[in-house]
Amino acid sequence: MAELTHIIALLRSVDTPTVCNAIEVIDGKRGFDAFTRGTLCASDPTGVIVGRARTARIRALAPSSEAPETVRARRMDYYRHMADGAGPRLAVVEDLDGKSAIGAFWGELNTAVHQGFGLAGALTNGVMRDLGDLAPGFPVLAGSIGPSHGFVHVTDVACPVTVFGMTVRPDDWIHADRHGALVIPETHLAELPAAIGKMQATEAIVLDAARAPGFDFTKFEAAWAAFENART
Repeated sequence: MAELTHIIALLRSVDTPTVCNAIEVIDGKRGFDAFTRGTLCASDPTGVIVGRARTARIRALAPSSEAPETVRARRMDYYRHMADGAGPRLAVVEDLDGKSAIGAFWGELNTAVHQGFGLAGALTNGVMRDLGDLAPGFPVLAGSIGPSHGFVHVTDVACPVTVFGMTVRPDDWIHADRHGALVIPETHLAELPAAIGKMQATEAIVLDAARAPGFDFTKFEAAWAAFENART
């Protein structure tokens, strides 16, 4: 495999649609579908998150029915899980309250803590707040923005989760930005640099023509034919 640090640096330099297209270049066909559905709220429109998933589930609409000591112990299990692991990581947290979610798990405190643990950002279908005080350089992609933490508590740690229709398992490779997120098949990592380069070079055939003086339909037709030929 190509040097992982080089691959990670490249992935941080491109947006999620580029990675989505590159995966299809590797597959040789359309149809890759391990990505989020719907529109996410991005705390940082320029932020790109790349890493292995550390996962959990939460609720916040009502207090936990479990004993307080059980709730506290699971909370520590959660933070221990988030702090564990080497290399680039991100938090992927499913809010089981779904579209009714009101508890902002992600704010000034939790972004600072998770960034201190070495995580690169967070992806959740839940709520975020403290927009002016989130840890700098720690992007959060959330389902909504709200003022309250409700009765937020952790229900499950290190488990498969589903956010915006995308299933994520612990240690899955994730690429995420303001467009959404996707799961990168680990078998594709080594091939992504070449696939991204090929895709960008192919798209440049049309983009360069469209941005040049004197562009018209005739030039578009020629550029598109060359574009389609380069893709086959």
